[in-house]
Amino acid sequence: MRLATFSYINDPVLRLGVVRNDQLLDLPTLLGSHSREFPATMLELIERGPQVWRRMSELIEQCASGELPVHARVSPEQAVLHAPIPRPRKNVVCLGLNYVAHMEESAKARGREVKIPEAPVFFTKAPTAVAGPNDAIAWDQAVTSQVDFEAELGVIIGIGGKNISRQEALDHVFGYTVINDFSARDLQLGHYQWFKGKSLDGFCPIGPHVVTADEFGDPQTKKICLRVNGETKQSADTSQMIFTVAVIIEFLSRGMTLEPGDIISTGTPEGVGLGRTPPEYLNDGDLVETEVEGIGVLRNRIVAVQGTAVENRATAAER
Repeated sequence: MRLATFSYINDPVLRLGVVRNDQLLDLPTLLGSHSREFPATMLELIERGPQVWRRMSELIEQCASGELPVHARVSPEQAVLHAPIPRPRKNVVCLGLNYVAHMEESAKARGREVKIPEAPVFFTKAPTAVAGPNDAIAWDQAVTSQVDFEAELGVIIGIGGKNISRQEALDHVFGYTVINDFSARDLQLGHYQWFKGKSLDGFCPIGPHVVTADEFGDPQTKKICLRVNGETKQSADTSQMIFTVAVIIEFLSRGMTLEPGDIISTGTPEGVGLGRTPPEYLNDGDLVETEVEGIGVLRNRIVAVQGTAVENRATAAER
């Protein structure tokens, strides 16, 4: 299945959609009376487990076989796509330095020794950082002057567990999505840790769809790329990961319970702005397109906002 979370232009209620032949279908409308069997949100669907997923998949095949039902079609002009899970219950878990070439460019930019990590480098992004696949990214110039981009494959856990073996790890995956790990490099380096520089509002667009694990196939055989204003900045293959998706899940779940709906961002390949000579950070109006083969494209435009932090501080002081 290829699933999406969307709302109608004039109705803010979030709805589940399914994409067939590049056409978004309103899932409750498509399934008709059967829709009462299923929850209304992506997170609730994930939590219901594999039996419910299989039942939904079977019904979609029955209802959408042949010509797609006109009554369930949603035109692009009618819909707003949201992040598949607009507000995760927990932080998005991310990996740093999971591609050798990116590790090398990062070490060079920081004047450090190149050393391949022996274990995954984990950090997190706050749930408030999550944004939609076509949302504008607000760049508060009072907070950061170095907005960078990072194309990544996202993994959504479907079956929870602890101490999961790498042999069984992919069986715990509900599906895959696209993530851009936007980063405020000056905050990231100035705070001596990564959380703040990675967690500004809107700095984690996710989407446009979730492709379920059975349809997506091997996560280590997918092309990943990123363009800024049409110019390719990152182009790689997930086979180049230092730690595969299965190994990431194995390491992360050691002594730590993973739960349905947990989101993992698996690291970025080389080509980020920080690693370029001179560094290339994003500017007001830049269009960033993040793509993973077999899933789709995020299209996020950078929109500069000046003075917001100063105004917020003044308002707080007046209270």
